[in-house]
Amino acid sequence: MAQSLAPYIAFPGTTAEAFEHWHDVFGGELNLMLYRDFPMEGMPFEPDPESVAHVTLTLPAGVLAGGDAMEDGNEYAVRGTAYSLLYTTDTPEEAREYIQRLLDGGGAVGMPFETAPWGGWYGQVFDKFGVMWAFSCD
Repeated sequence: MAQSLAPYIAFPGTTAEAFEHWHDVFGGELNLMLYRDFPMEGMPFEPDPESVAHVTLTLPAGVLAGGDAMEDGNEYAVRGTAYSLLYTTDTPEEAREYIQRLLDGGGAVGMPFETAPWGGWYGQVFDKFGVMWAFSCD
């Protein structure tokens, strides 16, 4: 198997909804597995059988992966600016289409998509799950 690197996001029980939304916005190939799809014996914890064990969304630009967070007493915020998913498009129009789909799905503008000081285009949108999507285009 070839090496690869993919962002992995653990959602608080909303992984299926988030990845299905992203699939609607960006297209690609969605592969979602629930814990009920696996044998439970030998698991070091007892997950909800309806929780997402693992999901991937394969896009022409790369792969996103995730799963539902297990209840371990830790609270991790999904919304923040410590990370973002940077999506580089071929044209500003393509970026605007993705941005509009995220906004139509309940997102909010973080930074308007406009000409950047370096001469390209750049903007940010928080989707309805709190994930920051940054869009860039030459």
